[in-house]
Amino acid sequence: METIKIAAIQMDICHCNKQKNIEKALRFSEEAVSKGADIIILPEVFSTGFCYEDLEKAAESSPYPTIEELAVFSKKNKCTMIGSIIEKHGFENRETYTNLGFCLEDGELVGTYTKTHPFGKEKGYFASGDTIEPIHLKERDLTIGLQICYEIRFPEIARKLCLSGADILITIAEFPNPREHQWRPLATARAIENQIFHIACNCSGSDPNSTFFGGTMIIDPLGNVIADTKDGECVIIEEIDTSIMRTTRETIPIFDDRRPELY
Repeated sequence: METIKIAAIQMDICHCNKQKNIEKALRFSEEAVSKGADIIILPEVFSTGFCYEDLEKAAESSPYPTIEELAVFSKKNKCTMIGSIIEKHGFENRETYTNLGFCLEDGELVGTYTKTHPFGKEKGYFASGDTIEPIHLKERDLTIGLQICYEIRFPEIARKLCLSGADILITIAEFPNPREHQWRPLATARAIENQIFHIACNCSGSDPNSTFFGGTMIIDPLGNVIADTKDGECVIIEEIDTSIMRTTRETIPIFDDRRPELY
């Protein structure tokens, strides 16, 4: 598939209020599909925020009730949904928590990604993932490179995803104030250096630990910001043509000209 309509949902996440956040996400998703969206992107840990004070209640184990709720919507509307939740699983007689990225396609969980680089306070609560691989959408014949928040600062992650065949790069985030002046160039740089569409989906509002600036963007392989928003809840939708990635790479062949033996 070369032309696809993508929606990024910029939510004000209600801290530790799972049901309210799920209802809000589904309401915005209804708006997105009514406008023809094929892929819907939600912010990092959209259903709870970083609910450190009640991780046991916020976290979920397989089969993940929150993902199951979204799967019903995804199947009914024949759409793809991407986001992350707090995951828990038992390990050596204690609970271990991770930040689990997920990708649903037409109701089926087609892939997950565990955040490999927790940031700051997260390190005290979350285990790190140890695999960075893109997720393939079977029905749409499209490959998604998913990274989470802090990982936008690591060009190696985006590059590995792109070298592994990603057609679209997606960053889901809770990127806080006062770092908007960092978020925007980082998001643009990841698109330019990999010659790929980059959807950078942030949240808005505040929680007990941070305030957020929004700044959700869709950026093309040349670094043009083709959809953008400031603060506040909203849905941005853009139809993209992934063949632009191919023509950009033919014109400026950075992948062919790489010299990995030197670096």
